[in-house]
Amino acid sequence: MAVQEKLRATALGGVAIAFWSGLALLTAATHGIPPFELLTLSFGVAFLAGLVILTLRGKEALARLRQPVLPWITAFLALFLYHALYFQALAAIPPARASLIAYLWPLLIVMFSALLPNGSGLQIRHLGGAGLGLLGVGFIFAGHNVVTEGQGSALGYVAAIGCAVVWSAYSVVNRRFARIPSEMLIGVCAAVSLAGGIAHLVLERTIWPSGWQWGAIFLLGVGPTGLAFLAWDHATKHGDLPLLGALSYLAPLISTLLLVLAGKAVATVTLGLAAFLIVGGAVLATWHLPGASRIVQADE
Repeated sequence: MAVQEKLRATALGGVAIAFWSGLALLTAATHGIPPFELLTLSFGVAFLAGLVILTLRGKEALARLRQPVLPWITAFLALFLYHALYFQALAAIPPARASLIAYLWPLLIVMFSALLPNGSGLQIRHLGGAGLGLLGVGFIFAGHNVVTEGQGSALGYVAAIGCAVVWSAYSVVNRRFARIPSEMLIGVCAAVSLAGGIAHLVLERTIWPSGWQWGAIFLLGVGPTGLAFLAWDHATKHGDLPLLGALSYLAPLISTLLLVLAGKAVATVTLGLAAFLIVGGAVLATWHLPGASRIVQADE
């Protein structure tokens, strides 16, 4: 039974990864909408959709929103910071570049999970995977002078890197809250939307979305910033974390392909090499070799 639950939870993680493969394309479709405004609207949709689901399931489901403060704060900070940084990155630099850098998080999940008390310990393959991932990021920067591109561009790259760090750390730390029901995240979506709205009113000028942009915002709220979080939360608490890290490397590949097919990115050799190296780094980091040398023990 425990094995079946673990497999089911890992499969739900795969559903979340599929949703997130469309995050960059949907975000690119809302180009021109200020980042915090987009955060407010997309998470507002996510909250309303989740609230409908909870209401249909009755009072017992609604009661699951009442949870201890620490998991609430942890989830809020992760969701708010990740998406604020992600939307900022895609507003400042080309979507494909921002997406590939942000999708270093699967590799970081593998590395961080190796250092957990019950992890495998940090091994040569983890460092090799990290090296390939960093080389991939180097190809993204190839031919682009961040200094001459301007401060906004530089901040965009920093924001994309911040995405990877925030989400990978949250995915690993979230394991501590295995007994907290995933439905709690519906309430967290409301808090993220509210915080985004306050930041928007203070820092940005409101730009009302067009018809197509409203459609993209609705899909963002239902999928990548909605159901995906419920699925990922359950997966990281009960599924196979290293395997989830391995499966996650499909996200940047599919995401980049969707951007190219939609005309939001140009299929260049440099972009292809960057995607190959970042994905290859994640694969290498999860490739288990019997008797591989440990550099750092998990319990050290």
